[in-house]
Amino acid sequence: MPNAIEVDHVSKRFRLSSERHSDLKGRIVNRRRAKTVIEEFWALKDVAFDVKEGSTVGLLGHNGSGKSTLLKLVGGILRPTSGEIRRRGRLASLLELGAGFHPELTGRENVYLNASILGLSRRDIDARFDDIVGFAEMERFIDEQVKHYSSGMYVRLGFSVAINVDPEILLIDEVLAVGDENFQRKCLDRIKRFQKDGVTIVFVTHAPDLVRQICDRAVVLDQGEMVIHGEPGEAVREFREHLLGRAAEVLDKVEPTKKHGELVRVTDVAIEYPEADRPYVRNGESATIRIAFDASEPVDDVVVAIALHATDGHVVFGQNTWGLGEKVRLEGSGEIAFELQSVSLLEGTYFLTVNVHTREGARMLDIREQLDHLDVLNHDGNYAWGVADIPVKLDLSKLGGGT
Repeated sequence: MPNAIEVDHVSKRFRLSSERHSDLKGRIVNRRRAKTVIEEFWALKDVAFDVKEGSTVGLLGHNGSGKSTLLKLVGGILRPTSGEIRRRGRLASLLELGAGFHPELTGRENVYLNASILGLSRRDIDARFDDIVGFAEMERFIDEQVKHYSSGMYVRLGFSVAINVDPEILLIDEVLAVGDENFQRKCLDRIKRFQKDGVTIVFVTHAPDLVRQICDRAVVLDQGEMVIHGEPGEAVREFREHLLGRAAEVLDKVEPTKKHGELVRVTDVAIEYPEADRPYVRNGESATIRIAFDASEPVDDVVVAIALHATDGHVVFGQNTWGLGEKVRLEGSGEIAFELQSVSLLEGTYFLTVNVHTREGARMLDIREQLDHLDVLNHDGNYAWGVADIPVKLDLSKLGGGT
């Protein structure tokens, strides 16, 4: 499959200027001018990767890692200091949504203005206008001046205009984090429709589980350098390892003791289902999570915690040894088991996080994040949906007219 985007050893330098003043008395007496100091900041350093046509690539990294700068370079908003970016296909950028909106014009007028800038003809806009306004949920306010819009209304309308351009390449910068939960779901559904239509998508996000959910590949950036370009699961693990490494650096400055994974290490996690030949649990059945560890020296005041995540990353259940009233001391090699006596979850795959930390100071000792999973199947005849399995009793005795 040919490449839609080629990032060829790209670096981006910004020149930052600042003034250094002498004291006020000296400036008045001597009429000195402040010295202007030019500093260089490399936002990206020799980044190289390709994006195949029709694929979806997520850009992950902590704040200041260079994600948004890279997206602006791909979109042509910025030019690289060195290297080259090649694109093949009609581009739509969801970077600064509504940036071209004129505050004195109405929403209707701005839709026509922005859509024409993005390349749609008047006839195209007429045909899509109702869909644009309906998706943004702006029917009541479309003839109001944009200057009276809230920031959420502004972004919703900008997003709705941008996604109606029929792009071949779509660039998205944290757009899925805007609006309420319902609008975010609509955005995600539209993104999935683009994927089915073969649109190439590159997006910036702070949500690793979203990368797992919708991406074919992912790029992790750290201080302007590319850490990895690989499969979503591998990239997310690398991203989280970097975050843990940064947290350990901060902890070491405050408490220069042994680093994460050196004092206590989780060596294995196993999930035991009710039947050995059945790799899943049904609603209401029990399952056991066994956590093997190795402590290089005795450690008191330890908390061992588990958490189950839905596929979107949200925690649906969490518990720990301290919450269960147990004080834990780890020494040498051993195992701790959490028996889930009744799994009150509906059908799905739930990813498991295990972490070990001290109670006082909450110092992280080790973490195994979403590398294991618990599979749940509904009992026959249970057609409920969602996450929680809540028993329901139906009473039709007062329905009237017979049943």
